[in-house]
Amino acid sequence: MAWRMPAETAPHDRIWMAFPREGEVMGDSSAARESTYAAWVSVAHAILPFEPVTMVVDPSELARARRLLDPAIELVDAPLDDFWMRDIGPTFVIDDDVNTLGAVDWIFNGWGDQGGSFANDARIARLVAEGAGATIVSSLLVNEGGAIHVDGGGTVLVTETVQLDPQRNRYATRETVEAELARTIGAHHAIWLPRGLTRDYEPLGTRGHVDMVAAIASPGVLLLHQQGDPGHPDHAVMGEIRAAVEASTDAAGREWRIIELPAPTQVRDDEGFVDWNYVNHLVVNGGVIACGYGDQAADARARGLLGEAYPGREVVTVDAREILARGGGIHCITQQQPSVPVPVPVPVPGPAA
Repeated sequence: MAWRMPAETAPHDRIWMAFPREGEVMGDSSAARESTYAAWVSVAHAILPFEPVTMVVDPSELARARRLLDPAIELVDAPLDDFWMRDIGPTFVIDDDVNTLGAVDWIFNGWGDQGGSFANDARIARLVAEGAGATIVSSLLVNEGGAIHVDGGGTVLVTETVQLDPQRNRYATRETVEAELARTIGAHHAIWLPRGLTRDYEPLGTRGHVDMVAAIASPGVLLLHQQGDPGHPDHAVMGEIRAAVEASTDAAGREWRIIELPAPTQVRDDEGFVDWNYVNHLVVNGGVIACGYGDQAADARARGLLGEAYPGREVVTVDAREILARGGGIHCITQQQPSVPVPVPVPVPGPAA
């Protein structure tokens, strides 16, 4: 099979999510837990006008999910350890030759074996693949969906501190990672970014997911996080990342047209420097679901820039502060299932009159 991961702007059949469940990530108070449920529900409801949503729900949370979610959202009952669907779920791919949906089952080890049990999460990719009717594409690469971003034409963005992380892929090299990405998602041109945002290297962080710093909006057009405050460590980090991007081209040899998405004005919270960004958005059929941070001017500016980057799509902002406080963004809690093109029948000439 010749698998290819379509661009996120390609048509979708649905969005997959996972419903929050009690645990460390939920926070240490009832208010924090309720806010987490509310944030995930808000994202699901924002997606629903654009395309169907299927939610994987731990058995312990089924009653709550039924109470809080729109009945139009399909629920799938399965044990969960966590609820970051972009990372625990499969990466969907298509074989264009035979119009078949596939799903890459990466090895998931809890973002680099950082402790805790993730046995249930490690099985979710296959469960989702089976629910989608997809052919399972097995991989021995430890990887997560938030650690890659593609243009659908052979380009993939990756980070040195994720795929080459010794706690993920101890013996990997750039060459072996690139070969596996070419086999599984059809990306033959890798752009290696040096790292991710500062907060991503704290305990339980992903150590450099690309979907917090960059996204390909269309062929040759790259959205890049911008931290304008020189006192924030990510100001220097993004300078490194931009330099790496500017030194590269996409798979077709195009130089990048870079659109910077300026961060909100708030730079710290109770835990330290924030990783708030607008790069971590979800493209849906006819729309974009964008992170909001209660900064009206910055949120509006981001909506305008995303609207320009994705012409013809409605940009909807959802308050994502509770999601970022748990360790990710809207892109991190969702996974798109691309539509498989329907072959157009070739007319067969009838007999001559």
